[in-house]
Amino acid sequence: FFLKGYTRDTSFLAMVVDIVQELKQQNSNLVYVCDPVMGDKWNGEGSMYVPKDLLPVYRDKVVPVADIITPNQFEAELLTGKKIYTEKDALEVMDVLHAMGPETVVITSSDLQAPLGNDYLIALGSHRKTKADGTRITQRIRVESPKVDAVFVGTGDLFAAMLLAWTHKHPNNLKVACEKTVSAMQHVLQRTIKSAKVQAGEGNKPNSAQLELRMVQSKKDIENPEIIVKATVL
Repeated sequence: FFLKGYTRDTSFLAMVVDIVQELKQQNSNLVYVCDPVMGDKWNGEGSMYVPKDLLPVYRDKVVPVADIITPNQFEAELLTGKKIYTEKDALEVMDVLHAMGPETVVITSSDLQAPLGNDYLIALGSHRKTKADGTRITQRIRVESPKVDAVFVGTGDLFAAMLLAWTHKHPNNLKVACEKTVSAMQHVLQRTIKSAKVQAGEGNKPNSAQLELRMVQSKKDIENPEIIVKATVL
């Protein structure tokens, strides 16, 4: 397995591509998970927090060698040049991303309206497999998870790492892999916010240090999460 997250340097990114290609020549079963960390949306407006020259490297070199990619909505739009306004748009964007190379695409968060209501955040996943006879099967899912009213650092890294683990355990069942990933995320975030509020004291808003993810305390939930978030097959 090879997992890569945040970087700000184009030459480092190009080197990662070379390393992945070399490793895949030695081991064709290598799974490369790419979290194309480039930016996000705040109040509906997207902006990049890495240099703009990283985009063509991700789009033209990194994504084509990745097996699994985990962009947020803004990053998926950047990579494809297509805007997402509806779930149908998102599915089309994921098809474009599949065509670029990756078998598994998960849009980790979006500003789409969740069927369950405004208190929920939508993630969408798509897994495309080519059978021995050449036919393609695509499994698509939607996951709606409760919004947590706090800003955390490291949630994207945790999501990508857990998705890698659970897709390895359930290689042909994206629904189960995403349910376990998102459920574990919820356990970690709820434990973190609960603990942070105690630390901050009654009526005080927790600061970023108090909101550090309670990873160690959540070991059992990460290893074997109780499924509290269900995915819908589309």
